Amino acid sequence: MNNNSYRIEKDTMGEVRVPKEAYWGAQTQRAIENFPISGIMFSRPFIKALGIVKMFAAKTNMELGKLDDRLGNAIVKASEEVIDGKFDDQFKVDIFQTGSGTSTNMNANEVIANRANELLGEEKGKKFPVHPNDHVNMGQSSNDVIPTCMNISSYQLLKLDLLPAFDGLKDSLKRKVNEFWNVIKIGRTHLQDATPIRLGQEFSGYLEMVSKSTERLERVKNHLRELAIGGTAVGTGLNTDPDFAKRTVDKINRYLDTDFIIAHNHFEAQSARDSIVELSSALKTVAISLMKIAEDIRLIASGPRCGIGEIQLPEVQPGSSIMPGKINPVIPEAVIQVAAQIIGNDTTISICGARGVLELNLMMPIMVHNIIQSITILANVTKIFDKKCISGISANKERIAELIDKSLALVTALVPVIGYDKAAEIAKEAYRNNKTIKQIVKERNVLPEDEIERILNPENMV
Repeated sequence: MNNNSYRIEKDTMGEVRVPKEAYWGAQTQRAIENFPISGIMFSRPFIKALGIVKMFAAKTNMELGKLDDRLGNAIVKASEEVIDGKFDDQFKVDIFQTGSGTSTNMNANEVIANRANELLGEEKGKKFPVHPNDHVNMGQSSNDVIPTCMNISSYQLLKLDLLPAFDGLKDSLKRKVNEFWNVIKIGRTHLQDATPIRLGQEFSGYLEMVSKSTERLERVKNHLRELAIGGTAVGTGLNTDPDFAKRTVDKINRYLDTDFIIAHNHFEAQSARDSIVELSSALKTVAISLMKIAEDIRLIASGPRCGIGEIQLPEVQPGSSIMPGKINPVIPEAVIQVAAQIIGNDTTISICGARGVLELNLMMPIMVHNIIQSITILANVTKIFDKKCISGISANKERIAELIDKSLALVTALVPVIGYDKAAEIAKEAYRNNKTIKQIVKERNVLPEDEIERILNPENMV
């Protein structure tokens, strides 16, 4: 940086050169220089949560008489702009940084302080009259702010994005269960022909998986409601007013229409991040459910002529750069890839959760990044899976009838009448001679013809 492009700021370690137009300050600049690791920054939901916490902390401190109204109102205005995304480009610290997230908390403190001072007619970088630590961070510590923002952002994404996405998918699957109820197809176990099943019954299994997924996600919301704010450095609440946490949380609830509460035990809330580990585990389970559904659907739809081909998926894009007319199951494939990413994220979060060393978890930034990514991509792909795949699936009734007629597994219905061994002989003979079970049974005169028609009717097997 040349002399005209930067300003000199001071922190407790000395002078730092900061880009002249930047709203961040010395501590953020040090972190930017210390951690040029991934180029991945904190996402919008987390930055918004930071703005929310800083705004209502300032309002509470004004109420308590701790913060001058003139300074406090400037902090509130600057925080509102952070909430609105005006300063997202000013959050430059890599997610791989100090494990407490102190660098990012200070990034927020400095951006808000500099913007507040600007609103008050002062220059950026002077720390006057609004100081990033003394005023913006008043009554707080990185050690309670970062876990608080983690829970707020995760809870909001869960409530506003992911759960509604699953509700939509559930509705589409309900419609498919009804639409396909009278369609009888061959079942399969071990990728081999099994006894008949309704296509609607098959889809009812998927519906139940999605319903249970919603229940799992609803259950984990309860522990996310607990916010660490008010614990400050180690959970004791040093340097904050006894009423600070409750007043701040009450304001956040009114603003977001939520039901957050103060952590039952601040020492647990800051030294462990079990609520996030629990959420990640639920997300992994849900993702695995979607992976199974997507795998099934693309397998049942395989073909269109040389595979199973019992259902047809909506055609959304050409499938090959070399094979004209080829259409691939791209939406289920996207679901499967998202699930794989979430499984990987959960492994990282599990390791991070176990790194709660003494009074503080030291892996919070990467936990924040992974949990927000998991919720976001799962919500997005669920909406796409619903609208561009599930809702447009149709049954290929001719192919279904063809396959069920050929199935050797129909012989299972004869077992109670003629026994397992004799039924197995019939199945093997039908396979050797490329005939249907019904043809062999009639040729052998095993049963009267009307009895054969009744027993081997697939509708009587479901």
